[in-house]
Amino acid sequence: METVRPDPRLRLFQRADMKGKAVLVRVDHNVVKKGKINDPYRIDVTFPTLYAIAERGGRPILMTHVGRPKDKKTGKIQCSDQESVMPIVRYLEAKLGIKILVPDFRIDPDNGIVDLPDLKSELNDLKQGKTGMIYLPNTRWFQGEQAKGAEREIFTRWLAGLAEIFVNDAFGSWQAHASTFDIAKALPAYAGALMVKEIAHLKDVLEPDRPFLAVIAGAKYDTKIGPLKALYEKADHLILGGLLYNTYLAARHGVSIQGVTEEDRKLAADLVRMDGKENKIIRMPYIVESEVLEGKSEGKYRRISVEYLKKGKKAGYVLDVDPQSLKEKDVEEAILSAGTIFVNAVMGLMPHFFEGSQALYRLIASNGKAKKLFGGGDTLQEFRNLCPGEYLAGLDDPQTYYFTGGGSVLTAIEQGSPYGLEPVAVLME
Repeated sequence: METVRPDPRLRLFQRADMKGKAVLVRVDHNVVKKGKINDPYRIDVTFPTLYAIAERGGRPILMTHVGRPKDKKTGKIQCSDQESVMPIVRYLEAKLGIKILVPDFRIDPDNGIVDLPDLKSELNDLKQGKTGMIYLPNTRWFQGEQAKGAEREIFTRWLAGLAEIFVNDAFGSWQAHASTFDIAKALPAYAGALMVKEIAHLKDVLEPDRPFLAVIAGAKYDTKIGPLKALYEKADHLILGGLLYNTYLAARHGVSIQGVTEEDRKLAADLVRMDGKENKIIRMPYIVESEVLEGKSEGKYRRISVEYLKKGKKAGYVLDVDPQSLKEKDVEEAILSAGTIFVNAVMGLMPHFFEGSQALYRLIASNGKAKKLFGGGDTLQEFRNLCPGEYLAGLDDPQTYYFTGGGSVLTAIEQGSPYGLEPVAVLME
C-alpha cells in the first residue's frame, strides 16, 4: 500500500523537543482479558513510537484503558486484577529489557481511584534513568476518566502535572475521555507514529480501489446503523454477519428469528429498501440455527437454507453462517474479484460456532491482489486464532493492514474522515 501523508495540520510528535522531558503517552493496550494477554499485537505496534521517544531523550509515562470496569447502571468502578495493566507491564519489561514502575494508589471499593498522590519521587527516578518507564494503572480505574465536572477536571490537571508533553498513540480509543481528549488541551499535544499510520490507512477504506467489498457483523443492530449505511453507500458489495445479518433476514423476509427484536427489525427495513434498488448485499444462503445459545448441543443445531425461512417459518437462534455459503458462486466471485476488502466481522457466536468465520477469513486471504483491511480487536483475535498462518502472512504483506480499533474505524467511515474524531481533532493546528 502506498504511503499517505496525514493532514498537514496534524501535530506530529517528531516536531516536539523531548530531551530530558517526561512524555505522557496514551496507548491502546486494551489486550487483557481475565488477567491474560490473548494477542499482543496492539502492544507491539506501539514500539516505533516508544523507541522514537527514547531516541529523542524523552522519558515515557504510559497509560491505557483495559475493559469496562465501570458499571453503567450504578456508576461503581470495580478494580479487579482481571483488568489490571500488570500483564502488559510484564510483557513490556520482557520485550524491552527495562524496569517499569506502576505507582501504588489507594482504591475505593466503589469509586476506584479517587486520591491522586504526588509522584515527585517516582518522576525524579524516571528522569534520572533509575526507572525505564512509568505505567499508570488502568485509566478507567480513575474516577475522573469518564466522569463529568470537577472529578474530571481534577484528574486532567493531575495528569498534566506528571509531564511536559502529551503524545496520543491510541487511535483505537476514539471516545473523548480525560486521558484521550481533555489532557490534549492541558499540555502540548502530538500524534504518535501509530496514530498517523492508522489515519493514513483509513484512506484505503474511504477512497478504495474497486470493486470495494465491506464485511461487517455485530451483536447489536441499533449501534451499527450509522456505519452500516455509510459502508452501504461506499461499497460495491456488502456481506453481513452475526445479529446484523439475522436482523436483515428477518426484515427482508418478514420472518421471526430468535434474538431479533421487533424494534431492530423495523430499523432494518430501511436497509432492505435501499438494497431493493441497488442489490449490493451478498446473500449467504445457508445459516446455522440452534435451539440454545449455550454451546453446541448435539441434535439442537442444524444447517438451514434461507429459502426455508422465506416460507414464513420461525427460526431459533441463528448463530453462524454455514461454510457452504462461502462456496456459492456469487459469494466467491464478490470476494475474489474485490480490489479492496474491509473486514470488521466475526460471523458466528464464539467460541463454539466458528466455522463461518474461518471459511470467510480463508477465502479473503486467498485474494492475493486486493488491499485487505481488518479492523477491531475481536476480528483480529479470531482471525489469529482460526487462521494463524493467514494472519501471520498478513503481518508481512504490504497489501494487508490490521487496524487496532474497530469502533474508531467505523466512526471515521460514518463521518467520512478520521479528523472529526474528538481525540484526533484536538491534535490539529
